[in-house]
Amino acid sequence: MNDPLGDMLTRIRNAQMRRRPTVSTPASNLRGWVLDVLASEGFIRGYTRVEQKGVTPEFEIELKYFNGQPAIRTIKRVSKPGRRVYSQVRDIPTVANGLGVSILSTPKGVMSDVRAREENVGGEILCNVF
Repeated sequence: MNDPLGDMLTRIRNAQMRRRPTVSTPASNLRGWVLDVLASEGFIRGYTRVEQKGVTPEFEIELKYFNGQPAIRTIKRVSKPGRRVYSQVRDIPTVANGLGVSILSTPKGVMSDVRAREENVGGEILCNVF
């Protein structure tokens, strides 16, 4: 797998199209940090790390719905392995006129676009969610 984060975002997108309550994905640090931001911004209910003997650890992600509609309308990978996208703090784009969130990987950790502006730090734009 060349793009583990893109794989996780696709799993979330596909599970929400099928109205699944949960979805699992292999665990990694970057995926955990992105899930932390999604949970803090209210796009997912939460996630747990599931470890079984002899199997790679996984994250069990609890998806969020409102009136039968997914909380995440669009989730899109921006910076890909073939084309990395970086942004300075003054050039961080707003998503859906501020209704959505960009998730950035910065020198201070993975954070939302709002928090990156507060901390005055730019970085790699991982994905946009709204």
